[in-house]
Parts: sequence; structure tokens; C-alpha cells
Amino acid sequence: MSNLDNLMNLAGADAAFEFSPNGELTAHCLADSSKLKPESLDLLAHTFVANIAIATMQARGWESSTGQGGFYPIQGFTLIGLEYSTVGNGHRGVVLHNETADFEAAFAALDE
Repeated sequence: MSNLDNLMNLAGADAAFEFSPNGELTAHCLADSSKLKPESLDLLAHTFVANIAIATMQARGWESSTGQGGFYPIQGFTLIGLEYSTVGNGHRGVVLHNETADFEAAFAALDE
């Protein structure tokens, strides 16, 4: 079973996707009932790359200006919406229905 198939087996999974370091969508799976399109996942992948870059800059700046550690490297990112949320780590992400999502299981699956 592929990594995307594992992500699609998570409770509430609507889509799973992989992307390049530049945010280009490289692979995806959609649930049969999903209203998402590959173009939406491509935009989401670019959003992940941009947000992880900003969070990395902030974490490194905070550590260097305060002397406190543990903020860098960024381990993953979650975007929370009203009905759906998405969790990403590395170069993969999953879109989940909020009412059935298990975010800890999503991060664990993304870490495999």
C-alpha cells in the first residue's frame, strides 16, 4: 500500500497529496465524494511550502534572539478550516473532515 493510500485510510480523509520542495503537486488521491480538484491541492501544496518557510524563519529568529531552543526545525503544519483541515509534514499532506479527524493519527501517518 502506498503512502497516499495509508493517508486516505485515516478517519475523515478527503484527499492526500505529495509535492515537490517548490510546492508543485506531484501525486494525489481524492475520496470518491471529494469536491476538491487537483488544482486546489496544488495551491494547498504551495501554501504549505510558503508557510513552512515563514515558520522556519520565525523559529530560527526566535531561537537566535532569545537563546531558547526547541522551536526549530519545524516538524509539520496544520491549516484549520471551518469544515475541513489539512495536515502536512515533509512533502506530503492530507485533507480531513474536522468532525471525524484524528490529527494525532494524521501526524503519525505523515511521519512514516
